[in-house]
Amino acid sequence: MTAPTSSAPVSPAPASPAPASPLPTSSLPAQSRRNARLRVKSESRATGHVDGAWWPCSRDLAAELPELLTALGSQWGPWERVTYNLTMWEPAARKLTVGDSRIRLEGFRSQQRETVTVVGGYGHVRLTLLVVPPEAAPASARASLAAASQGGNTDGIDSLLGSGDSADAEESEESAERWELDGGRVR
Repeated sequence: MTAPTSSAPVSPAPASPAPASPLPTSSLPAQSRRNARLRVKSESRATGHVDGAWWPCSRDLAAELPELLTALGSQWGPWERVTYNLTMWEPAARKLTVGDSRIRLEGFRSQQRETVTVVGGYGHVRLTLLVVPPEAAPASARASLAAASQGGNTDGIDSLLGSGDSADAEESEESAERWELDGGRVR
């Protein structure tokens, strides 16, 4: 996979009073920073719906994950598992080898559509990343990367992607349908 050289680098969000990032980006290889198109929040405590954002080049999860996991590093022990929404990605094997690690891929229809969650550190580290659609315009993608990685940002997924109120209404309707199909009752 080759990403455009104008991609957003991996870096913490600008000026935050929070302590140093749990993801020390300065130790990431320059090539990984450029290719992964990844930004993470600089806080050490969780805030908001996501911990950062990732702009993959395609919807082929198996092809995209090695660079993402390399860019995230392994300071907490090996990455173990990635969860994702089945409808957003091409079919993927249940396991993927990245370097010396075997990563379990778990697809769910119930997971938030525009996110992936990376679990590592022997189950003690969990990062939820906004997935900016690969087909997004560069300016829009960079804006989503910056907003999702901004310290203290608590915006929802649709807001971070610039989807607006119509997407919120559609998501609410889908949630109500899913609730009713699962035995719930909407009044």
